[in-house]
Amino acid sequence: MFLEQVVTKPDPYAPFLLSQAIKANGFVFVSGQAAIGDNGEIVGEGDFDRQAGQAFGNLDRALKAAGSGLDKVVKVTIFLRSMENFAKIVELRRKWFSAPYPADSIIEVSSLYSPKAMIEIEAIALDGSH
Repeated sequence: MFLEQVVTKPDPYAPFLLSQAIKANGFVFVSGQAAIGDNGEIVGEGDFDRQAGQAFGNLDRALKAAGSGLDKVVKVTIFLRSMENFAKIVELRRKWFSAPYPADSIIEVSSLYSPKAMIEIEAIALDGSH
């Protein structure tokens, strides 16, 4: 199996020794995308809407760097610090995805990689050849 690392410019995840995504066998596996700005810092501390917008934007950027896109996502997992934001996730899915909507798991967690992070999104998508 051939693995290809996907890199975005800038790559705020490089210091953490992980790939933005990996392409393998027609799929793109995207690492958890949080509300990290280009400077490596959390965007919108305490503001779920800004953080969610940044996280979805980061997901979009990683997919495009892989030659894929949001329209090719087959599965997402969304980690939330609070299920109080569940209704907002439904609206965000409507904004960022289109039918047929990807399979999805939404999980409430007690913490993410930073205590400032409120959301993280990982995805599996088809690569651009499909």
